[in-house]
Amino acid sequence: MSGPPFSVVGIDHIVLRVEDLARALGFYRDVLGCALEREQPELGLTQLRAGRSLIDLVTLDGPLGRAAAGAGLGGRNVDHFCLTLTPFSERGLATYLSARGIAAGAPEPRYGAEGVGPSFYVEDPDGNRVELKGARQGARGLRKLRSGRARPAKRARRGKRES
Repeated sequence: MSGPPFSVVGIDHIVLRVEDLARALGFYRDVLGCALEREQPELGLTQLRAGRSLIDLVTLDGPLGRAAAGAGLGGRNVDHFCLTLTPFSERGLATYLSARGIAAGAPEPRYGAEGVGPSFYVEDPDGNRVELKGARQGARGLRKLRSGRARPAKRARRGKRES
């Protein structure tokens, strides 16, 4: 078997389920120096910048945190981690993963450390969720991706950071 048709560029983000957001911010922001990047209180999501990556803090009482057992409840604490891949070819990745017995859902545009880009989830052999994410999409490519009219672009466009 040949090697994968992509390379892992790095970890885009990690998602941690937290019991107490203030306590978690005290550690990641105040002790470690991670800057506040973005907040989505309606989801119970706070995103912190950690170099080129993000640390997402998800509160247990928010919609994302209620999705599975979390910290302090005897359940899992890490929701998933995300790897940035290049190139990101939906068809190529689906074929590659399927040939190895790995199921992957359809890509959706999601926000990560380098902006919005296509991504989908797979599971490792132990059941850990791994998000595979393509490079940031330009605004035109994202509109097409969201509408279902086009596949994700092969190359990311440089431009203003999307929020």
